[in-house]
Amino acid sequence: MISDVSTAVVTGGAHGIGKALCRRLARDGIKVVVVDLDKQAADKVAEELDGVAYAADVGDEAAMTTLIDDIERDVGAIDLFASNAGVVFGDGKSGSASADGVLSDVDDRWAVSWRVNVMAHVYAARALVPRMIKRGGGYLVNTVSAAGMLSSIGDAAYSATKHAALGFAEAVAIRHGDEGIRVSVVCPQAVATRMLELATGPGAAENVFGGADLDGIATPEQVADSIVDGVADGLFLITPHSEVIGYFQRKASNYDRWIGGMRKLRRQLQEEK
Repeated sequence: MISDVSTAVVTGGAHGIGKALCRRLARDGIKVVVVDLDKQAADKVAEELDGVAYAADVGDEAAMTTLIDDIERDVGAIDLFASNAGVVFGDGKSGSASADGVLSDVDDRWAVSWRVNVMAHVYAARALVPRMIKRGGGYLVNTVSAAGMLSSIGDAAYSATKHAALGFAEAVAIRHGDEGIRVSVVCPQAVATRMLELATGPGAAENVFGGADLDGIATPEQVADSIVDGVADGLFLITPHSEVIGYFQRKASNYDRWIGGMRKLRRQLQEEK
């Protein structure tokens, strides 16, 4: 339980990790604001939890600013903002730099990934950090991915933007930690959500998550519990899959060997398809 949080906002809150986190926070007596592009689904979750629902495109700065203004005016001061929404597309036919993505028909998967996986965190912090500092502090909880520490086979845009999201969270924690801003990043491996179904389904060019079942697939509820426990303990890095720390340490200790191992894993995954 996070004892000093009264109101929490969760983006991507109508499904998957976001929905489970909304439920866990509400169970702890926190007023929950459910934010999602899917307003109907957000309404359903909010009704279940006696919360409030909003629809917003987190990759649009004007929409995010308006969202935060509206919530703080109509619901109350935001104590915890969980920036959880994310996208995954998979590499296109031309490989890592390709603009197209096999999992979704978008103009440029890199542009969309950058807006949602990185800039959404920036927009939230830009609007909230000054307010939180004036109030004496607050929590920013950013769902990243183990791909931000390691990599994601078959989705260069996802890997790159998740690395950027982790770097941004580090910068906020370093710059504003002494001003009461507490930052946590959540870096799970595979989680049983719609994103995993997209990444490993018949439309995927490769197994995007690079052996999703190697260390087990976590449930959204397990991840939500890890988030709340980690935030309560003051952790910056929350890794629901404990193996990730070991992989990260091996990567840092011998980068070339790690790249070679990932190439080998990619070949194995292709042979299994």
